Parts: sequence; C-alpha cells; structure tokens
Amino acid sequence: MKRTIESLNPRLRGWANYFGLGESKQAWEELDGWIRRRLRGLIWRQAKTRRRRTELLRKGGLTEERAWHSARNGHGPWWNAGASHMNHAFPKAFFDRLGLVSLASTARYLQRLA
Repeated sequence: MKRTIESLNPRLRGWANYFGLGESKQAWEELDGWIRRRLRGLIWRQAKTRRRRTELLRKGGLTEERAWHSARNGHGPWWNAGASHMNHAFPKAFFDRLGLVSLASTARYLQRLA
C-alpha cells in the first residue's frame, strides 16, 4: 500500500496543481473520498481469503464477530470498500499516516498562493 501511495502522490499533486484554481470545495472532497474508496477496495482484494480479511479487519479495530460477518458477506470489493466496516478499519487518518495527498487541502493551499 505504501508503494502504491508513493506512486499515486505525484499524480495527485499534479492534478491538483493543474485544476487547482477551481472554486468547488465539494468536488475535491468527493474525489478524495473516491480515491480512498478505491484504495480500500485494493486492500480488500489483496487480502483474498475470508480468513485474511477477518484478521485484517480485526487489526483495524473491529470486534471479532463484526469482522467475521464482514469478511463473509459475499459482496464484492467495491461494495465492501464503501461499507462501514472498511471505513472503521481504514479511516481517513489511516491514509493520512501513510502519506496520501489530499486533493482538497492541496487545492486550498494553491488557491492561497494564487
């Protein structure tokens, strides 16, 4: 995940720089949420098995029962990436700690400079 974020960050910064003068704060926040959802889906796919998904969700702070039911829900990666169990296990702060660039904050910073 760290390597994925490291390769993604320069593109996000460039994109925010190119479109940074836009006035829509909500659009930037929606894009940030969409990117985090895609990354949560990637985490879900990388776990592959129900057992590993259960362990991953337990490490993320879910109870044993909730992690077990969430790992066996039968839905795909996109649905699970937007579900509350993944948002609880991998909140925005998780991606901030990994160094993911926020498009909203980068755009605000660039607008102050302009």
